[in-house]
Amino acid sequence: MMKINIIAVGRLKEKYLKDGCNEYLKRLSAYAKVNITEIGEYKCSDNPSENEIETVLQKEGEAIEAKIPKGSYVIPMCIEGEELSSKEISAKLDGIALNGFGEITFIIGGSFGLSDRIKSLGKLRLSFGKITLPHQLMRMVLLEQIYRAFSISKGSKYHK
Repeated sequence: MMKINIIAVGRLKEKYLKDGCNEYLKRLSAYAKVNITEIGEYKCSDNPSENEIETVLQKEGEAIEAKIPKGSYVIPMCIEGEELSSKEISAKLDGIALNGFGEITFIIGGSFGLSDRIKSLGKLRLSFGKITLPHQLMRMVLLEQIYRAFSISKGSKYHK
């Protein structure tokens, strides 16, 4: 069974997001073992300077990197990443497994995204488009797409 890690900056606060994520985690349990690791958000001023933002990205990046399992296939979620259809995501996950990786780690950054260092660790950078999503909502969207990818691969009726 594939192991999926999601390392996410920030905690889920809203009940609807927690409920949605829990629903997809329950559904995914038939296909994969999913582990979510939350990294604390680093705070800065309301109108941060470029230096403050860089410091936040560096600190969050160090905390993220410390949680990435050795030998895992790393996929940072970033706006400049590759945009794939659900079927293409499914094929990518299948290919990753066929290439001997039993573990995939997706990374969701905080309000300012991800540091260049974390992006460089990715074997694939993935984007869900040019839109900006709150990072908490991104977690639920990612879980849904991972579930959809497994559903496509298994030929289930979920993906239409």
